[in-house]
Amino acid sequence: MTTSTTSESSAAAPLLDLQALVVAVRRRRLFWCSVALLGLLVGAAVAVLLPQPPTAVTKVLVAHQEDQPNDPGTLIRTDVELLGTTRIAGKALQSLKSPDKPEDFMQDYGGIGLTNNVLQITVTGDSDTEAVARAKALAEAFVADHVRRIREAANAEAKSLLDQRDRMRDELAQVNKAIGNRSPDSDPKASASLEALFARRAELTSRITDFDQRAKEARIGTPQLIAGTQIVDAPRAVRHSLPKAAATNAAIGSVLGLVLGLAVAAIGTVVADRPVLRRDIAANLGASVIAELPRRSARLWQRRRIRAARTRLTASLARTVRSSAEPVSLLELGCARSTSVIALDLAGALAAEEPAVIIDGLPGLQLANRRPKPGDPTVVSGERAADVPPHTRRIGVGSVAPGAAWTDLQYLGTQTVLVVRAGHGSAAWLHTVARQLADQRIPVIGVVLIDPDPRDRTDGTLWDGPHTALRGQNERQARQNGTGRRGTERPPIWAARVPDSNQEAR
Repeated sequence: MTTSTTSESSAAAPLLDLQALVVAVRRRRLFWCSVALLGLLVGAAVAVLLPQPPTAVTKVLVAHQEDQPNDPGTLIRTDVELLGTTRIAGKALQSLKSPDKPEDFMQDYGGIGLTNNVLQITVTGDSDTEAVARAKALAEAFVADHVRRIREAANAEAKSLLDQRDRMRDELAQVNKAIGNRSPDSDPKASASLEALFARRAELTSRITDFDQRAKEARIGTPQLIAGTQIVDAPRAVRHSLPKAAATNAAIGSVLGLVLGLAVAAIGTVVADRPVLRRDIAANLGASVIAELPRRSARLWQRRRIRAARTRLTASLARTVRSSAEPVSLLELGCARSTSVIALDLAGALAAEEPAVIIDGLPGLQLANRRPKPGDPTVVSGERAADVPPHTRRIGVGSVAPGAAWTDLQYLGTQTVLVVRAGHGSAAWLHTVARQLADQRIPVIGVVLIDPDPRDRTDGTLWDGPHTALRGQNERQARQNGTGRRGTERPPIWAARVPDSNQEAR
């Protein structure tokens, strides 16, 4: 067998073929749709089996002494963290007279800052009444703690100011005493010293008055902050709608399942490297796609189209077999049932002109062990192939799936038509099939693609310089012989070059 060389493409093959990836993921829509459906069911089941506990909510207006218009929310976040402390949880449990531990109670409530001064508290309980009581006790404990901290801060500030005032008063008393002990005289130095004492007394008096005023202001501001911190939204039970919760959880679960399914399908497609497009299958097998056959469908409006496609395929294969003087075989990869149906249809079409026998080389003898129907062609197993009369048309049916007996394929036919299901075999295995058939000197007439992608618009024909597809050269050779059949001596066959790697195949 002579192998021709092809021109190497100057453009580098893409690292990831997005078209093939999209097609392969779309073909696995049953998988990721099933995962999305599973996520939907799991989300709905979680809402039903794990319903939300009774919940109560309340809102507290929190006044801060350090409030600023440009505060980024630091103060309210501090209040949220203070809410989740054992001190406030313990005060709330004391008011409830509950024996629970503060650490356990902290797991049942939480806070969130709605604005810089509004705190929302959410509490769960065994019942709506208990949840409302817990929310009220927790809000009151937080308000009491906040008021206590405000008062302590104001008292501390006032005490500090009064302590400084008292120190100033003591110093003023000393200055007054020093002034009283001075006797009036005309000494210039004594007069200057007395004037300094009078100035110091005036300064101390002013500062004492200032500290008194600041201490009063510190106490005056405290009532405003205390009155501003209050419960503005009374605790109330939150009503949960089971249908709404189930619908929400189901929607979230379906979206997560869809994303997970698409991701797994995409990763599996890249890792498995199973060609789906016509161009990839033809390039990996080194043979052109001559026909396609859709998969079986349960839809009534598609059965007629599938039957028409089978009829066209049978007629095309019958013309190819009639024009060949050598036996032709059908070798399947991932579609044994479809190949058996094609072989029966082909033998039935040829039986009108000459006797035809199907030689079953499939694993398990699917054709030979089947129950024959009236009008079906004769089917024999591979062991009884020698008993077939010499002038009978032989149609071999075999498999090139992993584990195939490569040396037995030449007894099924010296030429073959590969029947391949799209997306079944990996690129490496398609290379193996092409090389094994080349080693056995079994030329590939063409490839019949089973279950092709309906949106595939790629070209499955190999063009090899002046020599086109193998079937075209065979027909030209038959016309040159002047007959409709090939001679007994096989001319040299130009086969498409088998790529050495996946990148070269792309």
